[in-house]
Amino acid sequence: MSQQHSALASAPTPAQAKRSDWWRDAVIYQVYPRSFADSNGDGMGDLEGIRSRLPYLRDLGVDAVWLSPFYASPQADAGYDVADYRAVDPMFGNLLDADALIRDAHELSLRIIVDLVPNHSSDQHEWFKRALREGPGSALRDRYHFRPGKGEHGELPPNNWESIFGGPAWTRVTEPDGTPGEWYLHLFAPEQPDFNWEHPAVGDEFRSILRFWLDMGVDGFRIDVAHGMVKAEGLPDIGGDGDQLKLLGNDVMPFFDQDGVHDIYRQWRLILDEYAGERIFVAEAWTPTVARTANYVRPDELHQAFNFQYLGTHWDAEELRKVVDLTLEAMRPVGAPATWVLSNHDVTRHATRFANPAGLGTQIREAGDRELGLRRARAATLLMLALPGSAYIYQGEELGLPDVVDLPDEVRQDPAYFRGAGQDGFRDGCRVPIPWTREGSSYGFGTGGSWLPQPAEWADLSVEAQTGVAGSTLELYRTALSVRRAEPDLGAGDSVEWLRAPEGVLAFRRGEFVCVANTTGESVTTPAYGRVLLASGEIAEVDGDAKIPSDTTVWWTTA
Repeated sequence: MSQQHSALASAPTPAQAKRSDWWRDAVIYQVYPRSFADSNGDGMGDLEGIRSRLPYLRDLGVDAVWLSPFYASPQADAGYDVADYRAVDPMFGNLLDADALIRDAHELSLRIIVDLVPNHSSDQHEWFKRALREGPGSALRDRYHFRPGKGEHGELPPNNWESIFGGPAWTRVTEPDGTPGEWYLHLFAPEQPDFNWEHPAVGDEFRSILRFWLDMGVDGFRIDVAHGMVKAEGLPDIGGDGDQLKLLGNDVMPFFDQDGVHDIYRQWRLILDEYAGERIFVAEAWTPTVARTANYVRPDELHQAFNFQYLGTHWDAEELRKVVDLTLEAMRPVGAPATWVLSNHDVTRHATRFANPAGLGTQIREAGDRELGLRRARAATLLMLALPGSAYIYQGEELGLPDVVDLPDEVRQDPAYFRGAGQDGFRDGCRVPIPWTREGSSYGFGTGGSWLPQPAEWADLSVEAQTGVAGSTLELYRTALSVRRAEPDLGAGDSVEWLRAPEGVLAFRRGEFVCVANTTGESVTTPAYGRVLLASGEIAEVDGDAKIPSDTTVWWTTA
């Protein structure tokens, strides 16, 4: 498509055009395509299935939809191993389906953000296949990190880096003549060789890929492993005890968060700003501190960066207040909005995290106290949506879905599970297809079952079962998003005014809006700050005071 066509095809609808800087307070819904909706009965979600459910997302009240990868891929890591960045994998549809999805979303005043995977490709990418065929000295090998091994016969990896998915971050290739040869770097699975961003062809290719999808009309990109593209010069060894790849650790690693990534993003921002419609970049940037995260959202770089420090915070008032303050203080100098997120496709759903004792991390293998987990998850959601900035919702959290912690080993597909080290490898539990109806082979997901089995109790958590039911988690989300859109003090701004509150309780004011979150296991009494807009549980008001149950958040307006 020509750039002129792009500007016409992707022009904002009248409703969208009214919202300048829409992304600053946007609520963005993550769709994991293989688990959202299946249109053809093969047990795997697809683009046409997503397209059929867009009215549901509009009615939920979100502003934009972020699609996890749907590109041509061998699916060694659920599509994060891309073989062709300009093609749709047949399991999801084709480019015409992508075009129809984008157009339908725009007609419903929804924006579409697509995943971009620039740190690595699939080992089935044409560049990498040619690099293997052509052998040592191939110009294509310079586009990846090929190195001779250490040891007398090159039998040892070039350095001691470990893969996120466990084991060495290097794999030795067999050369065309059948002999053991060079090693290549893969910070993730062996099927995901890392690009060498020092090579100009890599940058040229991704600038072209950006334009391809911008011309298709997408409204932005979520950048996978945005912190990982540039490696320290010389690929030096890491010291320490070998526990290298804890994503939320405080150590600076030679393969993550290198300053050179910012040069790439300044180039990309120039491209994005050529296009009409306020397109955006969102960084998946795991950094040691919130202050380091802020570097990615300086005015000439990216627009948003996921707040993983917030995601990893326990349901504890003191800890939550600290990370909220740190986030707002870090973002304010660079003029970027804070972003808030509780769940995604890589971590245990927060309904299950909060059902278990604190300190277990973001990969949990136990169901825990599900009633407690849901109560806390509902309260945490209202707290998140009350904070200034943008919020992300992961598909199914609006239904209160827990992780499926008892999947049989034979159905698991997470590559980290099979590597046996590194990440815990239980991400399949948060990726089980979501339920739409009370009945059917996959509760409305499709007519042919689902690629991961759904628990029978999910019938009662389905969209059908919760729609119109007062107090259901789905209706809580719908109401919260409606109120958030209607209240001018919600989402906007970059600060909160903390109010005095009992121990274990967060209370803050934003203009005429007040949010109180009780993170304790007991009821507490606070002032009734005005008219109740919404509460995650039943509250009682007597003589100007409010009795707030355990693990409950309340929204008030003083207007």
